[in-house]
Amino acid sequence: MLKKEKNNFERKIKTRVFSAIRPTGPLHLGNYLGGLKAYLELQNRSEFDCIYAVADLHGLASPFEKHPFNENIKELVLEYLACGLDPQKCHLIIQSEIPQHSELAYLFAAIFPLSRLEQLPTFKEKKKEQPKDINVGLLYYPILMAADILLYKADVVPVGKDQLPHLEITREIARFFNKRFGKTFPEPKDYLAKGSYVPSLLGEGKMSKSKEGSFISLIDDQKTIEKKLAKVPTDIGKGKEVPKKGGVAVLLTLLELFEGKEEREIYEKQYLSSGIKYQNLKKRLAEAIYKEIKPIQLKRTRLLKESKLIEKVLVEGREYATSIAEKTLKEAKEKMGLNFNLRD
Repeated sequence: MLKKEKNNFERKIKTRVFSAIRPTGPLHLGNYLGGLKAYLELQNRSEFDCIYAVADLHGLASPFEKHPFNENIKELVLEYLACGLDPQKCHLIIQSEIPQHSELAYLFAAIFPLSRLEQLPTFKEKKKEQPKDINVGLLYYPILMAADILLYKADVVPVGKDQLPHLEITREIARFFNKRFGKTFPEPKDYLAKGSYVPSLLGEGKMSKSKEGSFISLIDDQKTIEKKLAKVPTDIGKGKEVPKKGGVAVLLTLLELFEGKEEREIYEKQYLSSGIKYQNLKKRLAEAIYKEIKPIQLKRTRLLKESKLIEKVLVEGREYATSIAEKTLKEAKEKMGLNFNLRD
């Protein structure tokens, strides 16, 4: 009994971490380098208490079909585990299974100015991406994200660079709530991995599941990777300045992420002198990428046979996260005056 109480105390004094990924398709290199790598770094440090989620409610804001979406949720949990997330070191949850996420989000929405959300560049970009489906969920996204994070009073949030504006909204909401109702929520800090921004294979913007041809999936084999890299736009292979944008910059960035900065510098020198043979570069890059993700694919295959293990992991995660969520929501409601009780 004493040992259990001690463990609970040790867990409480840890710094809490929260992050989530939408189940809109297989994970790609951007998710892996900008998200999962950071998740792994933090779970392996004893001072952190990590909760990682499948953000299925966020996923509903993008065009979806019921059956593929349901499979995507299962696939994301599978890939989380295959990438190395360890249930002994972190907690895995499905966002929609914990209703306090939605309830806290509504409380925040009722007190936060609409004009601030409309100003966000990410909202404007999403409207351009899906002009035929500009739903309220797109506008509501940062409110729900704030609730996801603050529900667990997370201090650290591993995110990609594109999510920094949303994390700033989270901090604003925490300050807004604390000023109006009393100190309740921390202002979480971002944690950026080395690959916090992975460029699209198309040569513009970031790698994204919503842009066909822009990404390399973690389940792609080497031949598929080679074919995708072959389509990356390039130039004649040499020039007076190394390109800072476009397809050549994409290849060099990926080379640095998978082979190191020194290898990138070698190719940059070639570009300024004898020239780069892109066919050789793309082949080498495909080999390096596949070498990195092959163990993930092998572990994923093994995990496919262990459905009971995955279910057990999610049950444990839900129970742990719910115990925190209930306390936080109760505290927030009481401070807002929502503590009416007929027995009083």
